[in-house]
Amino acid sequence: MSDLLAERDTWSMANCSIARTLEIVGTRTALLIMREAFFGTRRFDDFAKRVGVGEPAAAARLKELTAAGLLERVPYREPGQRTRHAYQLTRKGRDFLPVLVALRQWGDTWAADEQGPAVVVRHEDCGAEVRAALRCGEGHDVADGETYVDEGPGLLRVEPDAS
Repeated sequence: MSDLLAERDTWSMANCSIARTLEIVGTRTALLIMREAFFGTRRFDDFAKRVGVGEPAAAARLKELTAAGLLERVPYREPGQRTRHAYQLTRKGRDFLPVLVALRQWGDTWAADEQGPAVVVRHEDCGAEVRAALRCGEGHDVADGETYVDEGPGLLRVEPDAS
């Protein structure tokens, strides 16, 4: 354990990246909408149907994900119809793919039924299964137990609780 972890009671969690990410995508519906966006879903009705939620829940999550910059609304119009909006991933939204791959990978291992996973995501060039992996900035694979927590530039400190 690093010395920094021993001082955890002095940290403020106000700037925690995990907590802030969960504020954006921390609901089941938000994660499933992001899954569907990566699968190519674009239209509101399709999101609601494929995620299995009512229109109010789908509308709320799509609005939140759009406000957070993961999705953007793009107008489209079918012949003879009024203009509607489809949703597409932004660069920020596309950067969320490794999170979904890691969730799927964990679920394939620990939550799939005995038949196995429903879908497998494959690399278009070679057909191999896509997997999430821990790698350092120098490109080394990192195994469990080979990490430590270090102070980041945004770490805020508070006085420890004296109780």
